[in-house]
Amino acid sequence: MTDPATGHERRPTLFIICGLPGSGKTMHARKLTASVPAIDLAADDWMGALAINLYDEHARARVERLQWTVAQELLKLGVSVIIEWGTWGRSERDELRVGAQSLGAAVELHYLTAPLDVLFDRVRRRSTEDPPLTRDDLSGYAATIQVPDEEELALYDRGVVIAT
Repeated sequence: MTDPATGHERRPTLFIICGLPGSGKTMHARKLTASVPAIDLAADDWMGALAINLYDEHARARVERLQWTVAQELLKLGVSVIIEWGTWGRSERDELRVGAQSLGAAVELHYLTAPLDVLFDRVRRRSTEDPPLTRDDLSGYAATIQVPDEEELALYDRGVVIAT
């Protein structure tokens, strides 16, 4: 796709937003969509619109599979996409990166991080989880996430760590 402003070839981009609850993934995705033309695919938004509990892991997996199918079609059409799932596992991020690259898309990984106390305060203030997340829940998640390291970040067209 040609950028009308520059006349240069522009590749669609898959933006993968990675981070724990409360790290600012949704806010970051909104800022991205304000600065680059992209479709934001947030599983939480679709699940909320369908009145599905955010903790229904089977439903979340189905929504994310559907969103990935849509994302691939959009990338083929030259449309940039933001995946805002948390993507805690490296294998999940690798699958998205390799899939998008196979379509000729650029891929960026944006890892958002904040101290546990900040995450817990944000999650408590937003009050969207049902049941509410506890500090112990967040501690467990922090022990589970595979934080992108320099080696992984180097696999992307752009890999950034953003302290929020």
